[in-house]
Amino acid sequence: MSDVRRIASGVSPSATVHESSYVDEGATVGAGTRIWHFCHVMPGAVIGARCNLGQNVVVMGGTRLGENVKIQNNVSIYEGVELEDDVFCGPSMVFTNVVNPRSHVSRKHEYLRTLVQRGSTIGANATIVCGVTLGEYAFVGAGAVVTHDVPAYALVVGVPARRIGWMCSCGVRLGDAGAGTCTACGTTYALAGDGIVRTGDRR
Repeated sequence: MSDVRRIASGVSPSATVHESSYVDEGATVGAGTRIWHFCHVMPGAVIGARCNLGQNVVVMGGTRLGENVKIQNNVSIYEGVELEDDVFCGPSMVFTNVVNPRSHVSRKHEYLRTLVQRGSTIGANATIVCGVTLGEYAFVGAGAVVTHDVPAYALVVGVPARRIGWMCSCGVRLGDAGAGTCTACGTTYALAGDGIVRTGDRR
């Protein structure tokens, strides 16, 4: 990959952008971020450090990506979407920003905020309907359709998505109760209301 004249002044010198991609003036791209083939980053988009955008990714204005965000091929980040640090978006997953779109009715003033909190994973071909929040380290299975908020550490699958378990921050499924110790990394969790919280760090 190489820097080209189509790159905006807001791109860090240590970021790399493939020659087939466009980063518009007014966009911000952090240090060490890599943008691969056929991507388009639009004015007003903010992308943090050490992110990775796969082939054919669009990042629209009014969006914000934290640090170390991984966006796989064929994903569009629409206005109103915010991804915190360490979020993973699988291939061809879908965000929306309007709940009742019509081609002949402009609803640009009705975009809903979608927040994906730190460490969350969204599987391939999943759909995230606008206006929801995915809690920290939530895990959305491939092909799921998320229509409601997802608690931190929850594992959700299906159409519409339903919680079927809990996931450790390291990405390994916890026991059905959620509370206890991750068998892979030793992080401990306890029940808290309708969810779980981390109570101890990894070994």
